Amino acid sequence: MRKLRERLGKIVPEYGWIPLIVALSFNLAVYGVSRIIAGGWEHHNIESRFDALIPFLPPTVAVYLGCYLFWMANYMLIARQEKGEICRFFAADFLSRIVCFAFYLVYPTTNTRPALEGSGFWNQVMGVLYTVDAADNLFPSIHCLVSWFCFIGLRGKKTIPFWYRAASCVMALMVCISTLTTKQHVIPDVFAGILLAEICLCIGKIPKVWKTYETLLDKVNRRFHLEGDKDLCSQKEN
Repeated sequence: MRKLRERLGKIVPEYGWIPLIVALSFNLAVYGVSRIIAGGWEHHNIESRFDALIPFLPPTVAVYLGCYLFWMANYMLIARQEKGEICRFFAADFLSRIVCFAFYLVYPTTNTRPALEGSGFWNQVMGVLYTVDAADNLFPSIHCLVSWFCFIGLRGKKTIPFWYRAASCVMALMVCISTLTTKQHVIPDVFAGILLAEICLCIGKIPKVWKTYETLLDKVNRRFHLEGDKDLCSQKEN
């Protein structure tokens, strides 16, 4: 067990693993529970004529599905930062899911998916995606939300090479576009996801907010006997 902790600690500091686990678990809970509760409710279609102008491009599902690797890499990079930055980011991440959950229950949305014609590889992949992922929980788009978090979580961080930060921005934009070209989302979903990420990150930087998250994190770490650098727990207010 000690050797395993040492190996994991080389990837992400011990105080960074709990935020990662909580973020993943809460994201799955928000998506799954909201679907269970509101799955049979009336859903609103907020497609516009501009959405109809966007072409359906099945091959872009590669970006839509491949983004999970992007999320994993960037969230782990963010979890490698000093503890104050981790608390600010993951407090924002947590708040964003609460907002998503509220929207999915108060104003559930749906969209119109295209008929899949032909038996090409990408059409088959789209068919599987449409089968396992119902047209709900759309506004705001969690795909766009998380992808934008992956970018802004590293934005301005000098410890991360500029080329990687730039690539993260490009990848986040590509994911947002793929949500439209796969007809998984509509334009309002995309902008809502990006805006929500920016707003929540600003809220997460409020000392009372991120310090509350830090206090809870410290309690969990002590519960599981994880030791962090105590000096990193006391960050000065910006």
